[in-house]
Amino acid sequence: MGPRQRKGTAVAEEDAHGRAGRAYIGSFTTAGGPGIVVAAVDGESGTLTPLGGVDGVDGVPNPSYLALSPGGDLLYAVSETAEGAVAAYRLTGDSLEPAGPPVPVPVPGSGPTHLGLFAGHVLTADYGSGSITAVPLRTDGTLAETASGVLRHTGSGPHPERQRGPHAHQVQADPGGHWAVGVDLGTDSVLVCALDAGRPVLHGETALRPGSGPRHLAFHPDGRHAYVVHELEPIVTVCRWDTVTGLPIPLGEVALLPDTPDGDAYPSGIAVSPDGRFVWTATRGQDVLSVLAVDGDGETLRPVETVPCGGHWPRALTVSGCGRFLYVANERSGDVTWFAVDPDTGVPRRSGSVAVPAASCVVLG
Repeated sequence: MGPRQRKGTAVAEEDAHGRAGRAYIGSFTTAGGPGIVVAAVDGESGTLTPLGGVDGVDGVPNPSYLALSPGGDLLYAVSETAEGAVAAYRLTGDSLEPAGPPVPVPVPGSGPTHLGLFAGHVLTADYGSGSITAVPLRTDGTLAETASGVLRHTGSGPHPERQRGPHAHQVQADPGGHWAVGVDLGTDSVLVCALDAGRPVLHGETALRPGSGPRHLAFHPDGRHAYVVHELEPIVTVCRWDTVTGLPIPLGEVALLPDTPDGDAYPSGIAVSPDGRFVWTATRGQDVLSVLAVDGDGETLRPVETVPCGGHWPRALTVSGCGRFLYVANERSGDVTWFAVDPDTGVPRRSGSVAVPAASCVVLG
């Protein structure tokens, strides 16, 4: 059975460079999500119009995080389930067709929640098992039939419920493409690895403040700084990225909220503007976006403003390549909201939204 198509009525507008824009939206099918949605992106207004996709029957369950191939012709998706898997889809106009193995490739780790491309492999961050898994890519960009190796994190943190063991939450290549950078909520650390014959091997580890629960890291466009958003405390850690040693060096922390919340805040996504002037974060427990200005040479963040996220439980943030629009996947209100970004202040102003039940991430291509 092929992908079931959702029909749309609009055609994507071309951007300033004459290219038709597309967005790919992941969701949690076990919470009522539609699977993967393909949407047109209007380059002038930022508006999303659903066109097609792969639904939860024909696709993988819980495609919660997505990534595009360097050439933009393949889309990779994790299956955030206890068993864990990763799948590839070929982009065919406004729809997606399975590419490579006829079934998703199993991940020898539970609950893969993020993936990134590195050195001819797809790497997954396996939250449940606290591990990083590598799956080789064939020459055509499709997935090999089996994983080539797994790196299991070790350690724990002081939080009695959330940090009893490792919980890998994100993995991505460093700006130079030399190392893979993983963020582990359970061990309060950033772990950097390399590949040895397809096996992820630990290169080094940087400890962050105990109990803070780091979730995601975003690099500054200069390739020399990185910002880590924490889930167990509403803070961002500013780091210098040492391009020689391949490790982040913590420099300081900045609070995301103007006041201390009564309960858990649950920060989630983080994004850096393409020009490096602003950092945005999302906080689920408060349903807000925080705007931080990047001062000086990238080593100082200054809080600017906190605004509503346009929905409930903002899970992920994505900024457009031009930096004019910010997209927020609001998981529990079931929508993707887009904001126009003030070029002077970095403050996002809500422009519109589209319904996507249990939305989890947005990838632009």
